[in-house]
Formats: sequence, structure tokens, C-alpha cells
Amino acid sequence: MNYLRSWNVVRLLRLVMGIIITIQGIMASHWLIAGLGALFTLLPILNISTCSSGACEVPRRKPVTSKREHDPSIYEKLN
Repeated sequence: MNYLRSWNVVRLLRLVMGIIITIQGIMASHWLIAGLGALFTLLPILNISTCSSGACEVPRRKPVTSKREHDPSIYEKLN
């Protein structure tokens, strides 16, 4: 029962989509599509993400600092 506690809506949606793709591939006799559907069904079951390397993460924002602290420019008034 602890296994199902870690499931969320997106994971269930991925499972349902994988099952649908597999069934459609079998019904149409497109075995490549059925194989890909089986792969997409296994991903949520095994909790494997396509972004497991962390390449899909958005970097955290750096704190905003005042520009005057880092900008030693001097400006002249023009007529």
C-alpha cells in the first residue's frame, strides 16, 4: 500500500496514456507503436522519468542585487 502513496495525478496520467498507446498499437497491428506504448507504460510503474539526469530542471533564481554596487560607471551631464 505504501507504493501507491507516492503516485500523483501526472504519474497516473502517464500510465493511462501508455496503456492507451499500447492498446491502439496492438489494434492497428503497428508493433513499433505498441512497443513504445509498453515502454511508456513501464516508465510510471517503475517511477523512471525521462529527465532523470536533471537536465529538465529550471535553475533557481539568483538573488537580485543592486546594480549600483557592481557598476562603477561615472556619468557626465551633457548640455
